[in-house]
Amino acid sequence: MRGTGRILGVDPGDQRIGLAISDPTGTIAGPLGVIYHVARALDAAQIAQIAREQGAVKIVVGQALDEEGYPTPQGRKAARLAEAIRGQTDIPVELWDESGSTRLARESRIAMGVKRSRRGGHLDEIAATIILQSYLDAQGE
Repeated sequence: MRGTGRILGVDPGDQRIGLAISDPTGTIAGPLGVIYHVARALDAAQIAQIAREQGAVKIVVGQALDEEGYPTPQGRKAARLAEAIRGQTDIPVELWDESGSTRLARESRIAMGVKRSRRGGHLDEIAATIILQSYLDAQGE
């Protein structure tokens, strides 16, 4: 069963952090934007502030897992970011498997006919949207 309230999706990266937001019913995810990585504590504070501004009732952070379901090195960084966000807000923070989200984002840009020279832009927020939509779909099952 779907909850009521917007959910913020986060796709952490080494340089950029993609953001997505759900509709108020928690059914459909859409891209929100990108913030640039500075330092974990500052990133967490900015994400918590955006979540408050958007009226989010939950924050979902994408975490890369390996074939056996264990966090990859990037996934461990995501877990540390999620913990830092928890320290900045009372909004619940949940980790969600992001495996393949960037690849799917790139493939969707190709399918939309985006020229190769422009495909790199906005992949982070599209990946965040894919992560969040996957989470939302699983909640509806």
